[in-house]
Amino acid sequence: MERFLGFTHNHCLIMLFFTSLSPLGLAQYEHWPYLAGYPEPPPQVYQPPQRPANVPKIQLRLAGQKRKHNEGRVEVFYSGEWGTVCDDDFSIHAAHVVCRELGYVEAVSWLPSSKYGKGEGKIWMDNVHCNGKETTLAACTSNGWGVTDCKHTEDVGVVCSEKRIPGFKFDNSLLNQIENMNIQVEDVRIRAILATYRKRVPVTEGYVEVKDEGTWKQICDKHWTMKNSRVVCGMFGFPSERKYNTNVYKMFASRRKQHYWAYSMDCSGNEAHISSCKLRNHLNVDAEKNATCDNGMPAVVSCVPGRAFAPSSHSGFRKAFRQEQPLVRLKGGANTGEGRVEVLKNGEWGTVCDDNWNLVSASVVCRELGFGSAKEAITGARLGQGMGPIHLNEIDCTGFEKSVTDCKFNMESQGCNHEEDAAVRCNVPAMGFQNQLRLSGGRNPYEGRVEVLAERNGTLKWGTVCSENWSTVEAMVVCRQLGLGFASHAFQETWYWHGDVSADSVVMSGVKCSGTEMSLAHCRHDGADVSCPRGGGRFGAGVSCSETAPDLVLNAELVEQTAYLEDRPMFMLQCALEENCLASSAVNTSVTSGYRRLLRFSSQIHNNGQSDFRPKNGRHAWVWHDCHRHYHSMEVFTHYDLLNLNGTKVAEGHKASFCLEDTECEADVQKQYECANFGEQGITVGCWDVYRHDIDCQWIDITDVPPGDYLFQVVINPNYEVAESDYSNNVMKCRSRYDGQRIWMYNCHIGGSFSEETEQKFDHFSGLTNNKVSTR
Repeated sequence: MERFLGFTHNHCLIMLFFTSLSPLGLAQYEHWPYLAGYPEPPPQVYQPPQRPANVPKIQLRLAGQKRKHNEGRVEVFYSGEWGTVCDDDFSIHAAHVVCRELGYVEAVSWLPSSKYGKGEGKIWMDNVHCNGKETTLAACTSNGWGVTDCKHTEDVGVVCSEKRIPGFKFDNSLLNQIENMNIQVEDVRIRAILATYRKRVPVTEGYVEVKDEGTWKQICDKHWTMKNSRVVCGMFGFPSERKYNTNVYKMFASRRKQHYWAYSMDCSGNEAHISSCKLRNHLNVDAEKNATCDNGMPAVVSCVPGRAFAPSSHSGFRKAFRQEQPLVRLKGGANTGEGRVEVLKNGEWGTVCDDNWNLVSASVVCRELGFGSAKEAITGARLGQGMGPIHLNEIDCTGFEKSVTDCKFNMESQGCNHEEDAAVRCNVPAMGFQNQLRLSGGRNPYEGRVEVLAERNGTLKWGTVCSENWSTVEAMVVCRQLGLGFASHAFQETWYWHGDVSADSVVMSGVKCSGTEMSLAHCRHDGADVSCPRGGGRFGAGVSCSETAPDLVLNAELVEQTAYLEDRPMFMLQCALEENCLASSAVNTSVTSGYRRLLRFSSQIHNNGQSDFRPKNGRHAWVWHDCHRHYHSMEVFTHYDLLNLNGTKVAEGHKASFCLEDTECEADVQKQYECANFGEQGITVGCWDVYRHDIDCQWIDITDVPPGDYLFQVVINPNYEVAESDYSNNVMKCRSRYDGQRIWMYNCHIGGSFSEETEQKFDHFSGLTNNKVSTR
């Protein structure tokens, strides 16, 4: 059961980079056959559009400060020079024409006001009007070539779909006149040639092939450089390239007739995608109109995978590794290789401002972390807001730096806030993990019973996962493995989802994940000795996934500022006693003359994620507490603990979530949740819930605690009942000193906000976040 064999054949050798669905997304539909009466659509055949005779020939390219390879400033080659297009009267119809002329299926959007930077030279077109059906931008009406009242601050840009037109044919008629022609091909792949690499996952070495006019073609190696290899390796999720044994490939090439692409590639090495490389050197064409590669052979790349993806002799990959003192990390991302960029400076983690954030700088981050080049440089805190300082701004990388901290940057971050936190989505190797798992029976591709592909008696068989102890943490791994984002719910009964009957038997049990695994098979489980008392079928594990998740973070500074002691008479604490908010010794305290010493403080809990935080249970399952006259929507929302310096709890304050609501919000966010009148409970993105220090149970009972030095700890959502994009920042820690009469709180901070070395100095022991009560 430890190894899955569902990824050892040809379907992993081809990786499509220009599809509208990601390979992980496509995995969801591979096992869904077309129903009878709904025949599979025939393959599309590209018919090159006919250009009207009176329309001049032009070439287009996407230039400027890109954040994805399929977007950029629109530039037009006309009358021997490149120029731009003004945004006046530009429309989505014109954007469609531009994208289709470049070989993309359609446009997604367009952007005015030189969003990709100001161009240079002529502004060739102004007041462009298209109906969307034109074969070329030159066929649209405008003021006339070069007739404009615009400046380059009005240069227009477009965002095209990732999907390429099948069978797209590149128009090479102006090639000899244009110096900087970008590469336009339908697709690219690394095809493993040697038997050693054909059996290995991921594929790291083989021919570089491009799909041109619907046919896969090799590239002549006569003008091939290691810079080209670096770009191709980066596209496929590998941080670097290496030399290979040319003699073996020469021998192999001599035995077979090759079908060469008619051009060569000229990359600088810092491009994130070959579409940014230049087209060079038209090859000789023989009498049969085939390109020839005299005294050459097909170009080969050999890529070096990051440590997390490096093949090993046993399972084909390493399950986990610890990096030595990383300077960069990604947080808040749903999938491997994506997240908010955070850098370590002076022992403290901070974010990066998105000013000038582009693919080149983002690729440096990705390669530094062992991934390939960047697929997308993300701005505007789209993967959630960070906390703490903003360390870097206006990053300017060449693309060859070993670390983003080696790039030029502005240390001043005036004008930046966490709403501008930069993030990245990196190219990662195709490991085939998504083919070992599927969701079955759900109402949509984002939910269903979990079915895994396992080897039984030498054959591969689909089966269910035992739902015993199945939780949100395991569901997170499933959703990540399928590329479906975060888990929104984990289900221990799935009778309402009718999965594949032949897959009812349990093939995986005892699953326990840490939450960081790339595949469910990497989690601890029972192996071939499956044990599941309830069986599979209706009790098979299930999940529902979501592209976004909330992220709760406590304001550590407010805890430090508001902490104080109160000696409260026992007769005023009867409700608190009923709700288990006092130490166990409170039952022996006199109601008339006794008191309890309480450490009180305020909690301000922010939702910095991408979706609202909602209680696990709906209103129908909330519990009415008559003493306080309110409903509990989550029985355990936070833990408040006081620990001695060896990590043992000396006092605890269980805090039930009696009311989750939007106390306050950022200026442009509307409150949605309030507790009054049995209202909906939750915390909206950009809002925070405040539990004031004077609310019942907002304390720790320290009546029995002797004077001394302690660690104060708050854990939000401690049982992971509700899915979040990042659980590491759910812990807040403080040092505290109690002299018997007064208490001091200092060094309060969120978990994961400092380097490991700093945290170790703070803790003096491991296991600060354990939740075990002392049994003394």
